[in-house]
Amino acid sequence: MHPRAASFAERAREAYGFDPAVEEFPEGTRTAADAADAIGCAVGQIASSLAFEVDDSLVVSVTSGANRVSEAALADHFGTSADAVSMADPDRITDTLGWSIGGVPPFCHAESVPVVMDETLLAYETVWAAAGTPEAVFPIAPEELRRYADADPVAVTE
Repeated sequence: MHPRAASFAERAREAYGFDPAVEEFPEGTRTAADAADAIGCAVGQIASSLAFEVDDSLVVSVTSGANRVSEAALADHFGTSADAVSMADPDRITDTLGWSIGGVPPFCHAESVPVVMDETLLAYETVWAAAGTPEAVFPIAPEELRRYADADPVAVTE
């Protein structure tokens, strides 16, 4: 197992008593469609962790691969204007969350940040999220994901 995926699994066990069944795909799971193809699941079951700047704070949106995040919806949820929301800088993501783009898990971040969860993920029995690298994913029940990430389920998509 890649050291970053092993680190995520160890953190999840220590913090939550959750032992993620990490699967690695050498061909990569960089896009939701790639991940769904590799795993053999619906694109909607891919739980992509996307980082945004909201009023200069970092926020993670765990979003279904079938959907696109609406910056206006994020702004509404956080009580700010749409101009105050943008994709986060890759270096800030790594510095704050401890993970690089494409491998950001929904929880076990280096620093605590607000997490919102695309409410459509709750319709699935199992979703798949990044496990520390763009090639590693793990299955999890959406309610567990919500609890471990301390995520607010909201309508965050277009």
